[in-house]
Amino acid sequence: MNCRARANPAPTYRWRRDNWEIKLMELPNEHYSLVGGNLIINNPEEKKHAGTYVCVAKNVYGTVISKEAKVKFGYLEEFPDEERDPVTVKEGQGAVLLCAPPKRWPTEVTFRWIYNEFPVFLHPDKRRFVSQSTGNLYISKVEASDAGNYSCYVFNPQIGKGVYSKFIPLISTEETPEKRYKADLVVKFPDTTAMLNYNVTLECFALGNPAPHIVWRKIGATDLPASAQVSMSGALLHLYNVQYEDSAGYECEAINQKWQDWHQAWLYVEAAPEWAVTINNTQKDVGSEHTMSCVANGKPGPYIRWLKDGYSYGKGELKFSSLTFEDSGMYQCIAENYWGIIYASAELRVIACAPTFELNPVKKYLLGANNGRVVIECKPRAAPRPRFTWTKGKEVLFNNSRISIMFDGSLEILNATRNDEGVYTCLAENDRGKANSTGTLTITEATQITVAPEDTQVMVGEEVHLQCQASFDPSLDITFIWSLDFRVIDFYLEWKHYERIMDREDSGELKIMNVQLRHEGRYTCTAQTVVDNVTASADLKIKGLPAPPGGVRVEEIRDTSVKLVWNRGADHGSPILGYTIQTRDFYALTEVDWRDASTSPTALDRMSVMADVVDLYPWMEYEFRVYATNEFGDGEASIPSMKIKTWDAVPVVAPTNVGGYGGKDGELIITWTPVQPQYFYGKKFGYVVAFKPHDDVDWWYETISDPETRRYVHRDASFRVKSNDFQVREFQVKVKTFNSKGDGPYSLSTTIYYPRDVPSESPTDVYSRPVSSHEALVWWIPVMDTGTGLQQYIDGYQVKYWRKYDDTEPGANRIFVPASMNQTRLENMLPDSHYLIEVRAYNGAGVGPPSEHCEMFTKRAPPSVAPQMWRYISYSGKWLYVWWHHISYDWFGNESFPLYYKVMFRKTGYITGPIYMTGWHFIDFPMPQVGDYELEVRGRYEGGDGPIRKIRLQGKASFLRPTLSLAAMLLLALCIVGLGI
Repeated sequence: MNCRARANPAPTYRWRRDNWEIKLMELPNEHYSLVGGNLIINNPEEKKHAGTYVCVAKNVYGTVISKEAKVKFGYLEEFPDEERDPVTVKEGQGAVLLCAPPKRWPTEVTFRWIYNEFPVFLHPDKRRFVSQSTGNLYISKVEASDAGNYSCYVFNPQIGKGVYSKFIPLISTEETPEKRYKADLVVKFPDTTAMLNYNVTLECFALGNPAPHIVWRKIGATDLPASAQVSMSGALLHLYNVQYEDSAGYECEAINQKWQDWHQAWLYVEAAPEWAVTINNTQKDVGSEHTMSCVANGKPGPYIRWLKDGYSYGKGELKFSSLTFEDSGMYQCIAENYWGIIYASAELRVIACAPTFELNPVKKYLLGANNGRVVIECKPRAAPRPRFTWTKGKEVLFNNSRISIMFDGSLEILNATRNDEGVYTCLAENDRGKANSTGTLTITEATQITVAPEDTQVMVGEEVHLQCQASFDPSLDITFIWSLDFRVIDFYLEWKHYERIMDREDSGELKIMNVQLRHEGRYTCTAQTVVDNVTASADLKIKGLPAPPGGVRVEEIRDTSVKLVWNRGADHGSPILGYTIQTRDFYALTEVDWRDASTSPTALDRMSVMADVVDLYPWMEYEFRVYATNEFGDGEASIPSMKIKTWDAVPVVAPTNVGGYGGKDGELIITWTPVQPQYFYGKKFGYVVAFKPHDDVDWWYETISDPETRRYVHRDASFRVKSNDFQVREFQVKVKTFNSKGDGPYSLSTTIYYPRDVPSESPTDVYSRPVSSHEALVWWIPVMDTGTGLQQYIDGYQVKYWRKYDDTEPGANRIFVPASMNQTRLENMLPDSHYLIEVRAYNGAGVGPPSEHCEMFTKRAPPSVAPQMWRYISYSGKWLYVWWHHISYDWFGNESFPLYYKVMFRKTGYITGPIYMTGWHFIDFPMPQVGDYELEVRGRYEGGDGPIRKIRLQGKASFLRPTLSLAAMLLLALCIVGLGI
């Protein structure tokens, strides 16, 4: 065990075990040895060496002890030799195999189960779970493959030892038909206390058939903590790096189609002690007062006690009314609670000495401002505190209305004048001796502000100058310091907005560029010399967008509305016109996906501080923010409110697109579009499917608990079509929603058909037309109702297309079109290719016969290169001239025919037109502004758009157009040349 103390002179070390000193110096010991301050135990024995150890370090200035260290011996006993009783269970039921682990230390071990033989270990999954607190094996739903022999394996990683139990036979018996069992939580985490910044795992597992699904929640919150992670198919909740805010109730809910079971328990977060205020080495005068205190944070609150030179000295706070030399020594403050103990050490040295100015004499040359305050410091080293006497020349000074001797010995002179100049001496004396020190005082002219900054109001983005000039003693240097709301402006870091203009020695003007709202406040100019300083202040008011409102909070929560309250923000020089509330719900796609909310009252005027936010979704997580508007526009939004969840309510939205079809072997498939999650309106959301034969009176009902389900399959042997049955059956179908608050409305009833066979007719007159090199349109005449009910059970059409000579029909592209449509667009085709197209009708029983093949050729692809382009900007800067070269067309090539060119000039718009010639082309554009422009040229071909040629260019400033004739201009030029000569 290591021990090292920082000390001068070097300390000696001793060790104690269970408060008894180990006599290493006097008696040799075969087990203990000391190397430096480290204690080494050779061949440790549990009876002799287990216990609590502390290290004691000592030198002439005192003694300190270390924190305690405990020596324990790890062990893991064997399992008993008794045979384990078999466990018999029916298939579909749950089973529990008890581990009954042996005694061990440390108690932190890992549990695994051996299946039939070593080293075949059981892998936990959704059905099987091994508790790491008890070691028991839980199987939620036993299957035939689970039968076998099981052994509990316990491994202690700290001592590297593992043991395993006798095998437990698991016998499963077949149950026909298999029954379903409700979810039953058998593993329930208890109330748990975790240490701050550590990890904790909570366990929940349920038996049941079907195997239950585990859902975790934090009570009173909409989400689990950000550090939470669910594993082992939901059985384990891991909380990493737990914080105080993670302390709450947690709930696990087990759900299957038969029942829901839940369990709640509390997680408490506590912390080991941590110093908030600690002690430091201190040197105090004999006879003075002194207080030593320590403050530690922790949960539960730490207990504070003291040691002096290794012995108990008190608790709480130590107070000394009159220090003596016996109070000198090493003090240790100890804070401890259930989770740990911390030590803080410091030396208290009580001293006495005669006054001396060797380390801190009175300044030889002192400066003071005329009519100002002058303080001459006198701080000798002395113990106990000395008596102070001041003289000016040979005159002894006494306290009066202008001159006073302060407690620490300094001399204060108020309203100093030239008459106060001279030689000053400080005399210090105590019972150990006396000493003095001398300095010369000179009075200079006082610094005064001659031009002060004035209160100013500006607009956002403008520039402002704040004046500051001062008069000062010419023998001194002056510095101007600017601060905003008592924060000194750093001109080096804030150069984009602040500049100090010092064109004169007595001026320190401040220039603020591109003023922003954050620059508003009180600006203070400080004119400072080595003698004195003066200040002058002015308020800068900035007119601009309003500040964000504050304190946005929800005070009342309802199912579709909340009451929102906020505090008004600053108007920044322009009256606020109104407020706008925005919401962001749980399903917002991004952090900035805010939407304006509906409110009551609808319009929120400048005096509004509360409103009802209406038209919200029930059982939805929301957060809110508010922004103000004035004549300059919308201000910055407030900090979002805390997240809340509206109350639950009965659902009001029914599923849409309810339909279905008959399948094979008596299957009736009912489909619908699931309701979006924001319309669940509560927990335990699901669907009720109702259906009946067309002529029946009674409906059949089926409950679906999965909100994401979009189909239900009903199997009934009586629906099977017989060979002599040629009638298509009709069924009425409707679906409604429900949640824990009640049932929602049904959808509209829909008629679906149970077909006798696949469609027997095929679509006719299939026709197609190419649109581009990779797209085409296709039409057909749908299957008609010929009185045999054929059209009634057609669910849609399947369109297949493939290249005639290069592709195979099984690998063709397929598109499915609803029965209500007779055309579609074909995409992802290859250019200049020969395609075959066929259309078939289909229903739940399968696909009908194909139509006749339609043959079609796609168009050639557009060129792969963009046109070459040249441009020229006129001398005046007002016109842009553009040339481009047409892409040449090869009648025997594989590129499509050009139709026209499209030219885009940003800020001017599109110019398009059919161009059928080859060679050069020319367009001129007006350029009304100086700035960046973008020019694009693209060819349009039979097979689609070609690539773009893009150029960025800079518009030039326009010149005045000359109005003189050419002769006059030449004459003027000759005159100018003559004058130059």
